[in-house]
Amino acid sequence: MGYVYLYTGTGAGKTTNALGLALRAIGHKQKVVIIQFMKYWKNIGEYKVRKMLKPYYEIYQFGRPGWLKLDGKPKKVKYRGMEFTVRNVEELDKKLAKKALEFARKVMKEKKPHLLVLDEINLAVHSGLISVEEVLDFLKDIPERTHVILTGRYAPKELIERAEIVNEIVEVKYPKEMVTTKGIQY
Repeated sequence: MGYVYLYTGTGAGKTTNALGLALRAIGHKQKVVIIQFMKYWKNIGEYKVRKMLKPYYEIYQFGRPGWLKLDGKPKKVKYRGMEFTVRNVEELDKKLAKKALEFARKVMKEKKPHLLVLDEINLAVHSGLISVEEVLDFLKDIPERTHVILTGRYAPKELIERAEIVNEIVEVKYPKEMVTTKGIQY
């Protein structure tokens, strides 16, 4: 039986943990599918490597430019040496998240991957893009041989209770001015 893994917390490394398990599975010639909620940037290592790791690795993105906030006016913010647009949740964000979950259901049934990563799904739930009930319903249909990883900050208690393996990533120490490094942070 496949397990549900959940990586949450405010520290960096939730997606990186999931990618580590993906790499292990690929090393054993097992199928991995990654579905990224709220992510759109194609210049990240896990997206750029997709052609090199075929046929064992697939990645799909369901997001659009900008970071989301739950209230207030859109604005530009600097974070770790990069500038981002922060905007409110819009109907299109909700449609993309629902489309991602529907796509994940289709992939799970048709391809039955060994590992299915739902990257940033916890944050999608927290942001109101999809409901926790929709995710719990999705998790009822996991094929016996498929393991599922849920990543993202602010995991709801219902998903924490549902998962068999839960890790909280906390930030213990970070430099004040850190520039992102290609191949490390993205």
